[in-house]
Amino acid sequence: MHLAYPAVLAALLFCTGLYGVLARRNAILVLMSVELMLNAVNLNLVAFDVWLRDALHAGQALTLFTIAVAAAEIGIGLAIVLMVHRNRGTADIDRLRDTAEHPHEDPDPTPHEGPDTAPHAHAGPHDEKAEAAA
Repeated sequence: MHLAYPAVLAALLFCTGLYGVLARRNAILVLMSVELMLNAVNLNLVAFDVWLRDALHAGQALTLFTIAVAAAEIGIGLAIVLMVHRNRGTADIDRLRDTAEHPHEDPDPTPHEGPDTAPHAHAGPHDEKAEAAA
């Protein structure tokens, strides 16, 4: 078996995944692109393991480890994306990045109470402990 065939296929898969990570704005598509990149690495690991005729099959063992890490990554990543979509209503990366870059702006458009009308406007740390104990 020639090593060039799986290496070229892995390079194409990796470049496709890299394009997906850099060009896509949907978080789920970015996660899918990362999975494509990991599959390209897995293909290289197995191809080089077969080409080197490794007696320990270290490439295949690393591939199994990478598959386990990818499964955990996609599970946690999808959970995060679903929670962000539930809270914000979108999975668009640009809109999420815009909200992360401006932490000082208040997303709540309702007017706030003034400092004199707030219930704990002048409460110090000792007053909070006293109220918690009461």
